[in-house]
Amino acid sequence: MINYLALLVAIGLSGVSAYFSILGLTAIFAASFWPVVIMGSMLEAAKVVAASWAFRNWSYAPASIRYYLVSAVITLMFITSMGTFGYLSKAHIEQSASVGDAAAQVAVYDDRIKVINDTINANRTLLKQFDEAVDQVMSRSTDSKGAERALQIRKSQQKDRSRIMEEISALQKEVSKLNVEKSPLVSQVRKVEAEVGPIKYIAELFVDKADDSFLEKTVRWVIIMIVTVFDPLAILLLIAANMGLMRQSQDRKTSSLAQDITNSEEESEKRFKKLQELTGKANRSKVTIDKNKIRKMT
Repeated sequence: MINYLALLVAIGLSGVSAYFSILGLTAIFAASFWPVVIMGSMLEAAKVVAASWAFRNWSYAPASIRYYLVSAVITLMFITSMGTFGYLSKAHIEQSASVGDAAAQVAVYDDRIKVINDTINANRTLLKQFDEAVDQVMSRSTDSKGAERALQIRKSQQKDRSRIMEEISALQKEVSKLNVEKSPLVSQVRKVEAEVGPIKYIAELFVDKADDSFLEKTVRWVIIMIVTVFDPLAILLLIAANMGLMRQSQDRKTSSLAQDITNSEEESEKRFKKLQELTGKANRSKVTIDKNKIRKMT
């Protein structure tokens, strides 16, 4: 049972590896998608058959065929691993690119909001200066003329104050609008950051705080570890399944041969007993005949 399970897992793992590898190769040779798919599919099938055939016929096949098949399987394993590495790298790059685009758009919104907030603060500073000018006039005089002077200054500022207040109100509405437009992008960035959170925790097993460069290196090493055990494990499982099936078939033949020998021995023993019985009957008949002869003579 375990041999058939190993064979099933080997074929499944090899098929998944072939899927990733073919998609990775099509990313490398994007101009010829279907030819690459056909070529990759046939090479993957040939690799599995070559590994199985070489193992089963190693004792009988010529050395040139054996060693060429081994070298071809190793080369195809390298190509499969390269395609798988390309596919996983492409997936990571696309994910990084999506968060990079969203982060860049968020940065643009942040810059615009910062400029508007600076303008609002400048206008508020100008209003404060207007108030300070009125307060200074009020503080320098204690009679009614000072109050009238301050009131005149206040009236002269009224037009500018109204314009500045309207501008501040319009700018605040613009900031609110930009924050609403920025919100989905911020959510997208947080979502992608949550998705890359596990790799960040893995990276921080080695350093206290992982930067973007170290995260990229960590992702690269994770992909390398996956590639190292992906296709090679499929081929080794295939060889192990063939080994188990061959041994199982040999055990069946040995058991069948032993059963045949046992049946043959039992049949021989039965024949020998039957021969003994026939020999005993013949001897008894001969003794009877001899006794009759003796009676006739007397």
